Amino acid sequence: MEQGIENKTKGKLHLIPTPISEGTASNVLPENLLKFVEEAEEFITENIKTTRRYLRSIGFKGDFDQIPYHLINKHTSENELPGFLKGAEEGKTIALFSEAGMPCVADPGALVVKIAHQKKIKVIPVNGPSSIMLALAASGFNGQNFAFNGYLPIQSADRTKQIKKYEARVKSENQTQIFIEAPYRNNQLLEAFIKTCEPDTLLCVASEITAEHEFIKTLPVKAWQKEKPNLHKKNTIFLMYK
Repeated sequence: MEQGIENKTKGKLHLIPTPISEGTASNVLPENLLKFVEEAEEFITENIKTTRRYLRSIGFKGDFDQIPYHLINKHTSENELPGFLKGAEEGKTIALFSEAGMPCVADPGALVVKIAHQKKIKVIPVNGPSSIMLALAASGFNGQNFAFNGYLPIQSADRTKQIKKYEARVKSENQTQIFIEAPYRNNQLLEAFIKTCEPDTLLCVASEITAEHEFIKTLPVKAWQKEKPNLHKKNTIFLMYK
């Protein structure tokens, strides 16, 4: 029987999580994580330097100079991505790393995984922390119907319009709305929620999740005016509900 292309031995793509906060690896990563890393013959990462530092911290003993790296960041063209998986097509195992949390969740690695499925490469996600899911779990909001909306517009008028749209969706669809912002703009986004949302709309602020100075609190918008924390340059998730 002639062997079809779908039966040829192909490699795997391991999705390797990274701690959300420094110094928390032993608390948030699975014990068998290193096994998945050590099986890989190539790495895909956003930043070689931080990935090397991370791997050394969890006990990786491999020779970094012998491991091919593929960089995926804002400068990477989508046309380059299929080439990142050439080794997996030939039977190798490749590890895809996130800068923080789970790969492919609010992360450019999702494009690589999409191509892996098209090429019939086995994708293996390794359990790890996700600030989005941890924030949702801790918010007290609807965890059966929710939407992660990513970043809101920077321009004030556009941002206000979008906040009102998502607030209406909370009420019409009973759907939790989740947002993220560049850490240096967190305080401005919190202020925008306070000024734009109805007083009784609930807002959860989840900052520095899993870190020693973790902050998670849910309050009506009207109460945040008196409770405003300083979120400047702190990794923060914002959630809206009714």
